[in-house]
Amino acid sequence: MRLFGLRSLNSMLTNPNTLSLVSQNMQLSLWFVVGVVVWLGFSKHYFSSLFTQPARQIGVLSCALIFTTLWQIRAGILPGLELHILGATAITLVIGWRFALLSAMLASLLLVVFSQLPISLFSLHLLFTGFLPILISYGIFVICYNLLPRHFFIYIFVCSFLCAALVSCLKIVSLSAFHYFNGTYDWYELSENYMYLCAIIWFPEAMLNGMAISLLITYRPHWVKTFYDKDYLDS
Repeated sequence: MRLFGLRSLNSMLTNPNTLSLVSQNMQLSLWFVVGVVVWLGFSKHYFSSLFTQPARQIGVLSCALIFTTLWQIRAGILPGLELHILGATAITLVIGWRFALLSAMLASLLLVVFSQLPISLFSLHLLFTGFLPILISYGIFVICYNLLPRHFFIYIFVCSFLCAALVSCLKIVSLSAFHYFNGTYDWYELSENYMYLCAIIWFPEAMLNGMAISLLITYRPHWVKTFYDKDYLDS
């Protein structure tokens, strides 16, 4: 079995193998997907509120800084395959999926500006670390809201805790599948050196998101966009 030691972040960013993980044609395809998601998520009426409501501006920028902080604290095992806390579930529940997508874009841009992310991996990182976890998190929330009893503990345990755990594992599996079909790594390398990390990251991810949402809906429920008092408390 070939073992890969943890590498420093700076060495991974300057490693030629890291910079050439995604071909130019694949980068264009990824940028196309990014563009489609942004276009589908854009709402003129929704985003115009950013210019009229300073509280929303603060919320989006604060979440972008939280994303940036969480995403730069990472361990690298293979180039292009990093392990870190996502934080996407809690932020999606707090500011909604559209503003969460915007915060993810700002966070990824900050990582590029401060040389924490190669520009060649920008679209890949944005899709699998930002967009995919955000959309899955919101999709699970919608399913729970419509199919499960609207209860305080269901919101915390299912929509936040379990959802965050699932999202962290799906991110690792989907990114592994991308690199496998892209020919970057073979399945043995991915399964032996990356996919098994699902067992390590799911609980910290679930705890962080679950605790954040629990504290917010206890002390600042009006900050959480997807938490409705009439549905989750009055019922």
